[in-house]
Amino acid sequence: MRTTLLKPEDYTRSPWKNGGGIFTDIAGAWREDAPVRDWNSLLWRFASTPIVAPGPFSHMPGIDRLQMVVDGRGLVLKSPAQDFDEREPFTTVRFTGETEIVTVLEAGPVAVVNLMARRGAAEIALAALREPGERQLAAGTHLVYAARGDCRIRLGLKDFSLSHEDTLRVELTTASGLTLVSGLAVLASIRLTG
Repeated sequence: MRTTLLKPEDYTRSPWKNGGGIFTDIAGAWREDAPVRDWNSLLWRFASTPIVAPGPFSHMPGIDRLQMVVDGRGLVLKSPAQDFDEREPFTTVRFTGETEIVTVLEAGPVAVVNLMARRGAAEIALAALREPGERQLAAGTHLVYAARGDCRIRLGLKDFSLSHEDTLRVELTTASGLTLVSGLAVLASIRLTG
């Protein structure tokens, strides 16, 4: 097991693919042979962003997306085929980058976290850890993000304290137990497949 504590000052900023806003990039991976880190070489990416006005989502062919509201409420993603209801914070929705989406803000601006992955390159999961307790983590990369205030977690026999918006990056070669001791966290999990 390898752990790295990422602080908000470590994060970078980049524009949305459609230029409509700014991502705070927390962690990601790109093809090693790619000359540049861009949308074409992306394997996976975990980022946060505010959504302050209704508008279209970026078109991202070949990308699978998971999203969760971490601040505010009342977000609905509307597409021709279905609506994705994120009115309640810490609800995960899954959609493809090809889906035509327009946001509706029923109660003002929100902040969300996004976990994106190249289809066929990685399997991804995004969950809110609200109640103290243990869960099993499979081998792969896991990101524990302190989305609302401070939190404490235990990995194996080691305790970690995370301040608001800190992220603990965990690389596991075998399964391990993760315990939320206190607070609230978002868990992003990535397993490379291709």
